[in-house]
Amino acid sequence: MAEKDELIRFGVSFPAPLLETFDAYIEAQGYTNRSEAIRDMARRSILDASGLQEDEQVAGTIVMVYDHHVSELPLVLMELQHDHHDAIVSTMHVHLNHDQCLEVIVVRGRLSNLRKLKQRIQVQKGVLYAELSVTYADAADERAGHPHAHHRHDGKQA
Repeated sequence: MAEKDELIRFGVSFPAPLLETFDAYIEAQGYTNRSEAIRDMARRSILDASGLQEDEQVAGTIVMVYDHHVSELPLVLMELQHDHHDAIVSTMHVHLNHDQCLEVIVVRGRLSNLRKLKQRIQVQKGVLYAELSVTYADAADERAGHPHAHHRHDGKQA
């Protein structure tokens, strides 16, 4: 939140058992007050991919866990990523155990395209988990996929 944003106080009513559970949750999460926890919950709810428009420009991650022993799955996943190279910023691959791998794919683009990519990943035999998490992205430069000016290595703007 920017320093200039005005804070507005309002009341919230909770049933006592829910408030006790909420207070235990925010304490375990390290919050120092209820307001910060509620603000974070509101931000997460607003940014929930289900509430965004299909044509919104977003940035985020696709997290997947898969069994790398499933026939051809690593190659299929690699091909899917190559098919969507324009939306993929970076990937990280982690070996969880002898059978399972975790991949985090950093993505940027139109929400509808990222949802399609996540769905294509999720339906592959051997993919145990796939989740898309997004936030808004500035669409100032959709052609380049980046909202900022590009710079040459000598520090001058390209």
